[in-house]
Amino acid sequence: MQLSRRLALCLAALAPLAAHAQQPATTYPDKPVRIIVGFPAGTGPDIVARLLAQKLSEGWGNLGVIVDNKPGAAGLIAASEAARAAPDGYTLMLGETGQLSIAPSSYAKLPYDPAKDFVPVSQVVTSDFMLLVNPQKVPARNVKAFVDWSGKQGNLFMATFGAGTPGHFGAYMFGDAVKLKPEPVHYKSTGDAMSGIFGGDVQGVFASAGLAAPNVKSGKLVALASTGAQRTPVLPDVPTFKEQGYANLAFNSWFGIVAPARTSSDIVAKLNADIVRAMHSPEGRKKMEEAGFQVTGTSPQESARIIAADTATWGKAVAATGFKAD
Repeated sequence: MQLSRRLALCLAALAPLAAHAQQPATTYPDKPVRIIVGFPAGTGPDIVARLLAQKLSEGWGNLGVIVDNKPGAAGLIAASEAARAAPDGYTLMLGETGQLSIAPSSYAKLPYDPAKDFVPVSQVVTSDFMLLVNPQKVPARNVKAFVDWSGKQGNLFMATFGAGTPGHFGAYMFGDAVKLKPEPVHYKSTGDAMSGIFGGDVQGVFASAGLAAPNVKSGKLVALASTGAQRTPVLPDVPTFKEQGYANLAFNSWFGIVAPARTSSDIVAKLNADIVRAMHSPEGRKKMEEAGFQVTGTSPQESARIIAADTATWGKAVAATGFKAD
């Protein structure tokens, strides 16, 4: 009887602790969340991150979502920092195709492992590329005319926003499709690359639809073609490469949220649900589409599948060029 009484007392004493263990210590998130972006302010990844941050912050009671730009090395500096962050859900990264699917083939020694150091949360948007030229420097107004004109020049210099980026290998794929050998000119920033095309130092550039749209609509640049499977809504008058006879020249880039490896599945699920809700809200979708992006908002599993599939696809493109960043 005495033993039973002691056992009952012990169980009563442990009950509050057991109840506490079953409940999370805090409700995530309960403090500002940081999204690391590997590119400068005003670039496509930055635009996406800031639009997403605004919608998430609103959904979290204006708790605060900070976009932290860490440009350099085609996004590798940011990815390295994000990979080392605490897996508590308060440091995330807006990853993109180059950092997560191209870099493994481009670099012999990466300072992070995309497959092991991150857990995919959700792909957020995709973006088609536009082949842009300066109308003051290049007379062509369609792809065939550009190819003919470039062939007569002897050299075709194509700007890129950094070695190992989708636009870099897009230039190679373009050259292979049209039987030219473009010389990629790697710029340190988007602004520098755009200055190069405005100044006539390069003849063309593959830029995201979001970056291309204001320059095309203002008449500063001309878009000769889109790399999308269909025309891009933000520039509906620009025909695709497929429409102009280059059926195999189709590629795009994507941006998605990833968290450091070992982030709890509960936090990943919470983030995914809130991101998908934010992106598929009428205002969230409208703002992304106005900026030139196509909203996706995938599950973590689908995001992981896309990253893996693109790693294989871009790996073939990298191998075909023989390019090695280091």
